Amino acid sequence: MRGKRNISIGLAVHPWRLGLSVKVEKLILVTAKHMPQHKYFVSIAEDLAKELGVELETRYEDYAFLADYGEKDEYDMPWTPQLLAKLSDGRIVPILTRLPFSTDTLQFQLGKAKEQALAKLREYGVEV
Repeated sequence: MRGKRNISIGLAVHPWRLGLSVKVEKLILVTAKHMPQHKYFVSIAEDLAKELGVELETRYEDYAFLADYGEKDEYDMPWTPQLLAKLSDGRIVPILTRLPFSTDTLQFQLGKAKEQALAKLREYGVEV
């Protein structure tokens, strides 16, 4: 054997996989005003945008955008509201797609939702 060949198979290596810093460029809230969770997602998105020091873009009922970047159900259909982040490496990723709630009181847990969004950003390599 003459040696190893360096074969490129076209896989993208994201900066965060190399230990490089990734930043949030902006948050994108895709929502519908008639949805019961709308006001809660707006509140969380505004708080996170302020905390991270980034722009908040709001899109209304943009299901085509969610079909490309958001979460979908078992029938491949996206839902609203969903909060996504545009990262400095070009990715658009979902960070909050469902609100956690208390099984005792059935109330949404907004503090926990915000923590879940921040944890998701950390999974994508963002330092928060």
